Amino acid sequence: MTRSTRRSRTVALTASAVMIALGATACGGSSGSSAGGAPGKGGTLTILDKADFDHLDPQRVYTTEGSSMDEEIVRTLTGWDETGSTPKLVGDLATDTGTQSKDATVWTFHLRHGVKYQDGTEVTAPDVKYGVERFFSSDINGGPPYASQWLVGGSDYKGPYQGKELASIQTPDKYTIVFHLNQPVADFNETTAMPGWSAVPKAHDTGSTYDTKVWSDGPYMIKSYAKNKELVLTRNKFWSQSTDPIRQQNVDQMDVKFGQDEAAIDQQIKADAGTAQTSIQQWPIAGSDLAQLANDPSLKSRYYKIPAPGINYLAINTTRVKDLKVRQAIEYAVDKTTVRGAFGGSAYGDYATTMLSPGIGGYKKFNLYSANPAGNLAKAKELMKQAGNPKPSMSIAVENTPTQEHFADAVKTALERIGIHVNISPIDASSYFSTVNNTKNQYDLTWGDWIADWPNASTVLPTLFDGRLIKRNPQANQDLSYLNDPKVNALIDKAAKMTDVKQRNAAYGQMDQQILKDAAVVPLTYMNFSDMSGSKVGGVIPDTILAEPSLVHVYVKH
Repeated sequence: MTRSTRRSRTVALTASAVMIALGATACGGSSGSSAGGAPGKGGTLTILDKADFDHLDPQRVYTTEGSSMDEEIVRTLTGWDETGSTPKLVGDLATDTGTQSKDATVWTFHLRHGVKYQDGTEVTAPDVKYGVERFFSSDINGGPPYASQWLVGGSDYKGPYQGKELASIQTPDKYTIVFHLNQPVADFNETTAMPGWSAVPKAHDTGSTYDTKVWSDGPYMIKSYAKNKELVLTRNKFWSQSTDPIRQQNVDQMDVKFGQDEAAIDQQIKADAGTAQTSIQQWPIAGSDLAQLANDPSLKSRYYKIPAPGINYLAINTTRVKDLKVRQAIEYAVDKTTVRGAFGGSAYGDYATTMLSPGIGGYKKFNLYSANPAGNLAKAKELMKQAGNPKPSMSIAVENTPTQEHFADAVKTALERIGIHVNISPIDASSYFSTVNNTKNQYDLTWGDWIADWPNASTVLPTLFDGRLIKRNPQANQDLSYLNDPKVNALIDKAAKMTDVKQRNAAYGQMDQQILKDAAVVPLTYMNFSDMSGSKVGGVIPDTILAEPSLVHVYVKH
């Protein structure tokens, strides 16, 4: 999932992607209530965003900002309670986190009674079935791929608009929904926490224009929506706290304003005057402001440093840089201190040595290369010598932003020291991933970042390193290192069949090590995203699933 212009969970955030590190708590920011005890009621929360949401239609949304906003409007089968020190999966529309068959190919959910839409009608299992079926329509594109990958018959189904239903989703009664999967999926109930696994009442579905007309069963409903200008949410008077274990309904309105520059938003919230006092941002603090704002003690109580479930990395194209010794030399030569500096310094994240982030199921701590993040030049030169001292020229693909170009300069400087000449290829940020994911456009080195869709390695390593997917998805290839290692592919297949989560996580840890043994990628940083709010905003929860400031308990102080 992405935290910015980019959609998918190869989601990228204009200069960084976002999605998985769980379990860490944020610095600063009150996630509880005000000193007086209960959160304040009433008032308007203003949300300042540099751009409109890619989508709010729950079956199309695949950015972190859009997903976070949808939590206020729609409810999903399961969801994350993030009031504790680590996220906990709970039933949302469903009474619990679902029941799986012995082989994890059939999942059953029972809906809560009395969950109501904005018109007072009750949410039913057929509404959830219809919502999930919308995933399959070509008019409703952009969302995650899991429904079509996993539901029996999904590869041939074309959605509900021709009047056809998907037989693998059954609703034996008004409150029960059953999914039949074509393979065991032990963490399917974490998938169902994504926005698309929600109810859409057929009578209110407006197809491809549903983005601006999403029908609410959450605490807030759309009052008005002028694309690229403003979205106003107001209370859904039929929402009931007694049926919702995740959200509260504290403010009267949420007013989302679009179109200001990132740095201008930073300065406005920092100044904390007028409506800025009751404002918050959803896009991260600009890289140019990060170090200064992160270290400003006066902002501490309203600064949120949120660990992303994600990784910032340099992919080495294993089909172009064929010599393992040369790839290992690159691992030792890259200076992660200058690289991290380009992204904003220590506030941006800890140095990475693995492709799985701490907090992701399957993460295993190891380091196969330099103990010093600045690299080990002597070891890198020794490996180049063993490779016959080649003097190759290599291309590096980056986005055409100041942050990324500084990053490319840091890589170029490091590699020139071991005799590798680097040519920088800046690509327009708005089309960066569609360019590098097309197999016609191959570079020796490619910047990438990735955020897990939920905190499990199953949403990271198989997508990024299953070499068999390269041919299958030539225009949407996520394997930027073009790794096609039979050992990795075998571990992917083995892990997919495991229903025991501990066993499966061990297999993913092993897979991560094999990928680094292949020197296919240089992990750079485990990403953090930093946001601010005004001094009169309370109840913000650092959401480590989406790496967003969650608004589910937000209130304004009077």
